[in-house]
Amino acid sequence: MKEEFKKETPIDFGVVNAHIQELNLPSIGKASIREIKRLIDNIERETGKKYVRMEMGIPGMKPSSIGTEAEIEALRNGVAAIYPDIDGTPNLKKEISRFVKNFMDIEVKPESCIPTVGSMQGSFAAFLTLGRMDPAKDTTLFIDPGFPVHKQQHKVLGQKFESFDVYNYRGEKLREKLESYFRRGNIHSVLYSNPNNPSWICFTDEELKIIGELATKYQVVICEDLAYFGMDFRKDYSKPGVPPYQPSVAKYTENYILFISSSKAFSYAGQRIGMMVISNHLFAQKFPGLLRNYNSDIFGRAMIFGTVYALSSGTAHSAQYALAAMLKAANDGRFNFVEEVKVYGEKARIMKKMFLDNGFKIVYDTDIDEPIADGFYFTIAYPGFTGEELIEELFYYGISAIALSITGSERVEGLRACVSLVQPSQFPELEDRLKKFKLHHS
Repeated sequence: MKEEFKKETPIDFGVVNAHIQELNLPSIGKASIREIKRLIDNIERETGKKYVRMEMGIPGMKPSSIGTEAEIEALRNGVAAIYPDIDGTPNLKKEISRFVKNFMDIEVKPESCIPTVGSMQGSFAAFLTLGRMDPAKDTTLFIDPGFPVHKQQHKVLGQKFESFDVYNYRGEKLREKLESYFRRGNIHSVLYSNPNNPSWICFTDEELKIIGELATKYQVVICEDLAYFGMDFRKDYSKPGVPPYQPSVAKYTENYILFISSSKAFSYAGQRIGMMVISNHLFAQKFPGLLRNYNSDIFGRAMIFGTVYALSSGTAHSAQYALAAMLKAANDGRFNFVEEVKVYGEKARIMKKMFLDNGFKIVYDTDIDEPIADGFYFTIAYPGFTGEELIEELFYYGISAIALSITGSERVEGLRACVSLVQPSQFPELEDRLKKFKLHHS
């Protein structure tokens, strides 16, 4: 930043610079999401000025009263005093099974549907179990960009992983790229999110079919993170039992585990409850390698009575009643959960235009040949800056985000912006700050 502009930044230059130095990192762009959050909290406290906060993927809406009322009633009825079944309450398992049939057109038995302490615990449990199926298969493959904490989970577990940025491997190119990893024989599972965090790309049916066919051919388990279920607003996935359905690899292979979050689509993040849906085939499949660590070689039994039991002995009892009530209302056509969250897409549309009008560009801009959807996230870059440089520069203008580099993206110039916490009342302030940024960096 030129010296003459340092007195004109929307947030006091000296204060921001001092707090950045205190963090003692080689680059703010390498900071974790939580570190960036803490840094902004401190600057806001000292300056009294609010940031346009786009660093955290936190739901920005009130939870459905359907869930909260059901949970309150369950607590009044005394469920807090009772251990839930490890694999979930029967009613919730039934509604999860109905939900994947109604909104994905996938047949899964209730026994294969397991509530978890958020999708984060679901993925942790899955990685822990998948890594013990076969001694020859010891590595997870991440289709990036992706949620950084999934790699952190592997580091905590001491498990191996590999990854690649899918940006240059869309469509049929994905087949050869995946097969180049699968041929080695060491990959036990693949993880990706769809819609994608952070890029908001969405795999096409052609791509999901490629992934599914190769999963079957090489006996690899596909872990599909559906944290943003139904939130590709280019199509209406809100009608139970009516196409179109949420796209999924589950249409093309029996080797899958789905992670369905209640945090974004149902705005129920605080109660930490998600859904792990294992295919009927995988749930019943035997893997002799599991007997090294579990009492059963049946995948579903090892998952429930080995891993989930050891991690948390089940999921909070009252939250299961909340989720069951919301799922039942959605299944019965009384609760349009997709309509509730369309505001994210509208905010993204407005905010993206503001960035584009002020010299920024969208990094992940298409799904092959179709413009990317407006949703929970979008990606931005500014000419002449790497992502790590840009995030630090934007701090002085009261705008936060995270660098794409920490998500496994090879697009080092980019940032991920989340729309959820940005209120429409902040739009004028955001536009003013972007105009000043453009003025100082033209």
